[in-house]
Amino acid sequence: MTEVNRPPGAARPLRLGGWTRFVTARPRLSLLVALVITALAVLAGSGVADRLGSGGWEDPDAESTYATKALEREFPASQPNLLLLVDAGDASVDDPAVAAEARRIAARLADEKGVTGVGSYWQADASAAPALRAEDGHEALIAARITGEEKQAGETLDRIAPELRGAHGPVEVSVGGPVAVRHEMQTTIQEDLVRAEVIALPVTLVLLVMVFGSAVAALLPLGIGIVAILGTNAVLRGLTEVTDVSVFAMNLTTALGLGLAVDYALFIVRRFREELAAGAEPLPAVGTTLRTAGRTVLFSALTVAVSLAAMLLFPQYFLRSFAYAGIAVVLLAAAAALILLPAALVLLGHRVNALDLRKLFRRGRPKATASAAGATEGRAWTRTANLVMRRAPFFALGTTAVLVLLGLPFLGVRFGTADDRQLPSSAESHVVQQHIRDGFPGSPGGGLEVLAEGRATPAQYAAYKERIAALPEVLRVDGPLVKGESAYFTVLPKGEAVDDPAQRLVDDLRATRAPFDTKVTGAAAVLVDSKDAIAERLPLAAAFIAIVTLLLVFLLTGSVLIPVQAVVLNALSLTAMFGAVVWVFQDGHLSGLLGFTSPGSIETTLPVLMFCVAFGLSMDYGVFLLSRIKEEYDTTGDHDEAVRHGLQRTGGLITAAAVILAVVMVAIGTSRVTNTKMLGLGIALAVLMDAMIVRSLLVPAVMRLTGRATWWAPGPLRRFHERFGLSEGESQPVPATEPAPERDKVSTRG
Repeated sequence: MTEVNRPPGAARPLRLGGWTRFVTARPRLSLLVALVITALAVLAGSGVADRLGSGGWEDPDAESTYATKALEREFPASQPNLLLLVDAGDASVDDPAVAAEARRIAARLADEKGVTGVGSYWQADASAAPALRAEDGHEALIAARITGEEKQAGETLDRIAPELRGAHGPVEVSVGGPVAVRHEMQTTIQEDLVRAEVIALPVTLVLLVMVFGSAVAALLPLGIGIVAILGTNAVLRGLTEVTDVSVFAMNLTTALGLGLAVDYALFIVRRFREELAAGAEPLPAVGTTLRTAGRTVLFSALTVAVSLAAMLLFPQYFLRSFAYAGIAVVLLAAAAALILLPAALVLLGHRVNALDLRKLFRRGRPKATASAAGATEGRAWTRTANLVMRRAPFFALGTTAVLVLLGLPFLGVRFGTADDRQLPSSAESHVVQQHIRDGFPGSPGGGLEVLAEGRATPAQYAAYKERIAALPEVLRVDGPLVKGESAYFTVLPKGEAVDDPAQRLVDDLRATRAPFDTKVTGAAAVLVDSKDAIAERLPLAAAFIAIVTLLLVFLLTGSVLIPVQAVVLNALSLTAMFGAVVWVFQDGHLSGLLGFTSPGSIETTLPVLMFCVAFGLSMDYGVFLLSRIKEEYDTTGDHDEAVRHGLQRTGGLITAAAVILAVVMVAIGTSRVTNTKMLGLGIALAVLMDAMIVRSLLVPAVMRLTGRATWWAPGPLRRFHERFGLSEGESQPVPATEPAPERDKVSTRG
């Protein structure tokens, strides 16, 4: 007897695929092996945060990067990364007692191991001295360079900073400079990540209990997430042996590890419980779940991984680090959901509904069955689908207009570099840099350096100096300092270190003729090169995401139009995020409420990162919805009914998953580091907009307008899909999870 003719209440035939047999053959052994591997991952990933860097925004192949490394090698004093702010209080920095104490501090610093190129206002030549003295005369700077890689430099700073900061006779010393900013940023991120996990884990558990109504079922997604996070930490620890990895990537590991594990486990556990409610025994219920929801989870993981893999096309290791972490955590979350979760479900069986907390609220009421509860939820979403599809043009145009309007602030985006303003206003290195910005002439440390390579005469150097001093954006030119056949000039721009005039000055300096090879570096030059690198690779990354996403969605649906709709609507769902990022973090609205200092720009790599992550998560929800619509369409051939049914079955699931993921991202967004705050809050907004606006309103409206043409494909592509495509639907004409009585309860009339 076929499934379509099976009488109500008859037992389902036990048909287990190869994968189901593999993951359920020895469930206890599978879970024991997973426990051992997880324990090994804890050991392998221990100390990973201490090996991660806090930079990586620059293009390693750029002219500015080459010049920076050459200057560090040949002229270490030209590239100070440690700045000591010496505050004389009410006295002048020229006071003999102040000068004597400052010289003593500088001499002590010069004697420290791992420190070179020590100089100060009290030791500088006449041309450089004014830039190292505050305009009010009460503060001045001691500059030095801490040598070594980032981890070694951080250890040196930890060793010497306690002895340097604080009161020294008539002066007060504060520690700043790029090395202090990076080190303080790394420490802050680690502390914030622990706090985010403490917030996210219990809140996620409470929300899962509310969604499932069962404490046992709620613990399953959380366990999958913890396995994915610990496994990814081990992967990142291994990668640090062969490449640079950014400490910021750990935030993505936590967010996606919890978020996607919840998504995948929600989808699989919900389907398994539907099968149990329909009368299936645990083992065949797991088999049906893996053939249906399991395929969807696999496709979803692939689409998210593709979006994240696009960041590997960019040269900045900041972006590549997120690709490493993201791909690892996505694949591990999917693997755990498809291997460990089925084994756990086989062992739990009907006990997956144990500790049903809803019973506490049912005393004195008629007992509600799981199927009845699902039907009630389904009716609400069916009514939503009916309303949207009856007014499809209104909802399609209205939601599109709202999303475009919310994205308009992004047209005024200004790109900048990550600096001390990423840190809280009370952070010591931020305070030092802010004092320098506000009180010192010419933004010390914000100038441009021109590296000159090749034999030259003093007259040639002087002539070149005159030419660059005559450029319109130049305030002052110092140098050259000559060593062998190399020399460098320091060029101070008139305005801020990385504003538009400073970036134009970079181009002017590079275009100025010279009788030797010149390379320009400095904050503005690094920004120009970073923007150029991103602009060069962005079309390739966008094409990669679009083409692979189109292919994967085609394999899932067999339609030509649906993949195009998916890519366009997913991109549209991100407009609110980009508009909010500019309005809040660039323009500074809500900065007091959210507790950050706006630098007046957006770090160049952040929009790329946020697009890849948010687009992947949007596709995650899109695949969940489309797979269920496709399953129903294959069964009934009724397009409108398929859309209603898909929204009815997945609307609540997608919304719950989005809310839980948003909670995790908001927990990440409580970070005191602005970039991490922007990442967490921005993606939380994108996820909620996608689930509540795009999936609930825009997608059903657009699919109603496209009608049966939605499923069209030319003959060759149709045959290709028949051979290679996959979908959530089973091979039987009627899905096994939809018993006839319940389908009748939830009619299209809502």
